[in-house]
Amino acid sequence: MGMTMTQKILAAHAGLSTVKAGDLILASLDLVLGNDITSPVAIKEFAKLGKDSVFDKEKITMIMDHFVPNKDIKAAEQCKTCRSFCSDMDITHFYDVGDMGIEHALIPEKGLVTAGDVVIGADSHTCTYGALGAFSTGVGSTDMACGMAIGKAWFKVPSAIRIELTGTLRPYVSGKDVILHIIGKIGVDGALYRSMEFGGKGLSSLSMADRFTIANMAIEAGAKNGIFETDYKTLLYLNQHGSKSHKIYEADYDAEYDKKLYINLSEIEPTVAFPHLPENAKTFNEIEDIKIDQVVIGSCTNGRIEDLQAAAEILKGRHVAKGVRVIIIPATQQVYLDAMEQGLLKIFIESGAVVSTPTCGPCLGGYMGILADGERAVTTTNRNFVGRMGHTGSEVYLASPATAAASALTGRITSPWEVMK
Repeated sequence: MGMTMTQKILAAHAGLSTVKAGDLILASLDLVLGNDITSPVAIKEFAKLGKDSVFDKEKITMIMDHFVPNKDIKAAEQCKTCRSFCSDMDITHFYDVGDMGIEHALIPEKGLVTAGDVVIGADSHTCTYGALGAFSTGVGSTDMACGMAIGKAWFKVPSAIRIELTGTLRPYVSGKDVILHIIGKIGVDGALYRSMEFGGKGLSSLSMADRFTIANMAIEAGAKNGIFETDYKTLLYLNQHGSKSHKIYEADYDAEYDKKLYINLSEIEPTVAFPHLPENAKTFNEIEDIKIDQVVIGSCTNGRIEDLQAAAEILKGRHVAKGVRVIIIPATQQVYLDAMEQGLLKIFIESGAVVSTPTCGPCLGGYMGILADGERAVTTTNRNFVGRMGHTGSEVYLASPATAAASALTGRITSPWEVMK
C-alpha cells in the first residue's frame, strides 16, 4: 500500500523508506516555533535538560505576537524571558516589536518554511504551513523544548482524509467559507488525528491566501495537520518569499485514506459558524436577523493583504453601522505597510473602523477588542468557543473578511452578496 503526502514527508525525515498509519517515529525537524505565551514554558523545560545551546540557531524561531505590544506587566515579563533566551542562544529568527507579526502569517512571509519541511510549533495553528506542502503541527511546550535541544520529535504517523476539490469559487466567497463548509460537514472531530490532504482540479482556483486559511483551520476539525498538493502557485509563492530549497512529495496512486470528500467550490456560499463551535456552519438561507456589536478582521487565519483588500472593497465609500465597533488588524508589518501604500487604511478609517498594529489580540480574548456580557461579534478568527473573545456570555460568529465587512455596514450578520448585489 502506498503513502500519503504526510506519510512520505515523515518517512523521509525519520530516515525510513516507508511508514504506515499508527507507526511511532522519531523525525528530524526543519523548524521549531514558539510565541510569547508558549515559549517561556518551553524555556523553563529546556533549562532542565542541562543544554547550553540549541540544536541549530537557524531552525528555531520565537515570535512575539499574542500580547505585543505588551498589554500588562505579565505580558512584558513573558516577552523579556523570550528576548533574553534568544539573545543568549544567538537565535537568528527572533521577531519583536517593529519586526513582528502574527506568527502563522509571518513565517511564510519570511520564507522560513518550504515544501517538504517538518515543522512543530507550540501553537495549535502551526498546521497553517501545510498550504506550502509542508508537514506542520502544533505541540506542547515540553515538545518544543526537546525540539530546540535535539532537533527531533516523536510522532504517531496519522491516517488521512483526501479532500478532492473541483470547480471555482464565486465572487465574495473565499477559503474561509470553504473550511467552514467542510467543518460543518464533518464536525470538529471529523478528522481527529488525521491528515487533511487537499488536491484536485479545483486547487488551481484557490489563492495562496485561501490555502493558508484552510490549512490554518484544519485543527478545528481535529486534524493532526492539513496539507495541500504543491503546484505552480505554491512554487511562485516560495520563490517570491525567498524560501530555502524545497522538496515536493506527492501521494502514491494507491495511498490509503480513511475517507474521501468531494467539494465543488462552485457550490460554496458565504458561510458563518455560529456559537459555540466551528462546526455550527450556516449559509444565509438559514440565518435570521442577528444584530451585532463588533467586527474583527485579522488573525493568523484572515489578516493577510488579500483579506484586507476583500474587506476594503466592501467598505469603500460606505460607513459602518451606528453602534458597531470595527477593528482591523494587519497580520504583519509588511501587510500593514502594503495596506497603507494601497490606500486601504484610509478606506478603513474613513468607514469608521480602527486599525491596530499586528497582534493576535482579541482572537484569544487577550486585548484590542474584548467582548462584554451579551455582546456579539462577527470575526475572521478561527475559534468561537464559550468565552473565547471575552465574557462567557458573549457570542462569536466566524466568517470571511467579506462577510465580516458586509456585517459591519448593516449592524447585523449579512452576506456580502446582499451588500454588493
